[in-house]
Amino acid sequence: MSKAGALDLATGLGGKIDKSDVLSAVEKYEKYHVCYGGDEEERKANYSDMVNKYYDLVTSFYEFGWGESFHFAPRFKGESLRESIKRHEHFLALQLGLKPGQKVLDVGCGIGGPLREIARFSSTSVTGLNNNEYQISRGKELNRIAGVDGTCDFVKVGSVLGGDFMKMPFPDNIFDAVYAIEATCHAPDAYGCYSEIYRVLKPGQCFAAYEWCMTDSFDPRNQEHQKIKAEIEIGDGLPDIRLTGQCIDALKKAGFEVMWSKDLAVGSPVPWYLPLDTNHFSLSSFRLTAVGRFFTKNMVKALEFVGLAPKGSQRVQDFLEKAAEGLVEGGRYQLSVGLSFELKRFCKYCDGDER
Repeated sequence: MSKAGALDLATGLGGKIDKSDVLSAVEKYEKYHVCYGGDEEERKANYSDMVNKYYDLVTSFYEFGWGESFHFAPRFKGESLRESIKRHEHFLALQLGLKPGQKVLDVGCGIGGPLREIARFSSTSVTGLNNNEYQISRGKELNRIAGVDGTCDFVKVGSVLGGDFMKMPFPDNIFDAVYAIEATCHAPDAYGCYSEIYRVLKPGQCFAAYEWCMTDSFDPRNQEHQKIKAEIEIGDGLPDIRLTGQCIDALKKAGFEVMWSKDLAVGSPVPWYLPLDTNHFSLSSFRLTAVGRFFTKNMVKALEFVGLAPKGSQRVQDFLEKAAEGLVEGGRYQLSVGLSFELKRFCKYCDGDER
């Protein structure tokens, strides 16, 4: 996990946004969301700007509290958060059947924690796709430190190359495997995003993912359920959270054969949301506990007061805290999950036979 400290957190706050503009960026981001009067259609229409602002604002917080891999994982008793995250990434690589030398795409790669872990575990070359300049610059530095900068790289969408999740800047049939970890949920249209993944994946090869979804237990008429969903959306930079069935239907419509899918929350010996539960304490993931978050909140307040952190930093901490509350409640009520699935692309050139 990252060894980011208080100074790293302070200097990284706001990402590539000018420090004097962080507060206005926070205000604009907040206005996209239900909690501040925003609506789903506006978030979807402006998803690229919304998600980019979100990761400029939160990346240093994530790295400070979570490490280099910004995702959850099912967990065994006696297993640390760090160990569960690494095992989760190794499991994904094994499901894809990765072989040394293959060319792999990570859709929505963050600062590249999973990218580096999977590349080292499988001896593959991994390209990370991202729309956030700050995350890419941070990822390149971490790649260099890890010694994988010769085999792993990043592509910024929305740059001179053009495109985004909905229009990837790659030719057809170029990757041997594609994966996404809690990332394609940022796309405004699941079918459009999965169709692009299908296009850049070689025929007969696999796409595997962990996806944020709402379960069938979610009741859109229940105000408490809607509140939980809204808290997760603002805290995780999501235009919407789709139902599990909607994701599976969109994958099939895009042309994939769904080999298997699973609600990862079911059967996990340790609840996936435990690191954020205020009733839980852990020295190994202290910064995520209630005490650790209280410490971070006051540290950020002090850093902002003395001018080491930009104005608006506390507001970012506040909506991340709101997300933590929503995630824990969503987990307890079994409303939100990380849906895992593996899919195979049919060969469209050989009458349905896999190549």
